[in-house]
Amino acid sequence: MSVNMRRPREFTGGHMLLTILGFFGVVVGVNVTMATLASTSWTGLVVENTYVASQQFNKKVEEGRAQAALGWTSKLTIAWGEVRYSLSDAAGKPIPLHSVKVLFRHPAYEAEDKSLTLASTTGQEFAAQHTPRDGVWIVEVDADAGLAEPYRDVRRIMISQGALQ
Repeated sequence: MSVNMRRPREFTGGHMLLTILGFFGVVVGVNVTMATLASTSWTGLVVENTYVASQQFNKKVEEGRAQAALGWTSKLTIAWGEVRYSLSDAAGKPIPLHSVKVLFRHPAYEAEDKSLTLASTTGQEFAAQHTPRDGVWIVEVDADAGLAEPYRDVRRIMISQGALQ
């Protein structure tokens, strides 16, 4: 009977070199990938000057409270390649608007942002042709209803198959 005796494999300097090169190769590869993704996506810029934004915060809160006190209801419709917007008062009567501007902001990519000026269809409803890409969007609407400041409507929406969900 013969016994096949194998010598155990030794862990040599070459093995250690390959292990270290493999480890640092993975680390460097992940860092380069993450840096590339970070530099090609959202800039991280929320406001140009945080001090100025903080000084304007109380004014914006007060404007929001005054707007909420009006009791107006907005209606935003996105379907069939068309964006529609209208306002109604607390009693449900349509509010005549002079102009409506809509900004579609993508939360992660500024390059996807799109600004629209809606055209009047009936005097109370405004519309424009636009099909936002599927995904999450921040929609900022400025509607001129004859007030000192435009009626501002900001919402986070989800678009699926070209329609508001």
